[in-house]
Amino acid sequence: MHSIAMHPARPEVLFMQKHWDVMRSDDAGDNWREISGNLPSDFGFPIVVHAHEPETIYVVPIKSDSEHYPPEGKLRVYRSRTGGDEWEPLTNGLPQENCYVNVLRSAMAVDTLPSCGVYFGTTGGQVYVSPDSGDTWTTIVHDLPPVLSVEVQTLP
Repeated sequence: MHSIAMHPARPEVLFMQKHWDVMRSDDAGDNWREISGNLPSDFGFPIVVHAHEPETIYVVPIKSDSEHYPPEGKLRVYRSRTGGDEWEPLTNGLPQENCYVNVLRSAMAVDTLPSCGVYFGTTGGQVYVSPDSGDTWTTIVHDLPPVLSVEVQTLP
């Protein structure tokens, strides 16, 4: 198991990114089903849930357990608004060629603002933000050492 996420409004629904699969449980972890569907790879590390939409989840697939970079060298966050039944690539503002970085287990987070910002850091030292639930991305920091963890704090 690489990462587990849940929405506070539905604690019985869990989402998991494990070694080779993205999974969902609707009974607090007693039973699991695969939801990798149309992802380009079911290998990856982080998984997070949208702050206001319990069926919206995000993952960052990587090529394999021996090649820790995005498929085809294209950095893409994948979003499912259907609890994992269908996935869409989110690429606007992310590098789409020659990108050989990884996003580790704890290096993705969401905020609780009305538009639900999504944040992630890479092993290449970049931190990206999407202030609009993944529709567009901007680099907010670069040239850091590998980013191992990302946390978000919003002020009242």
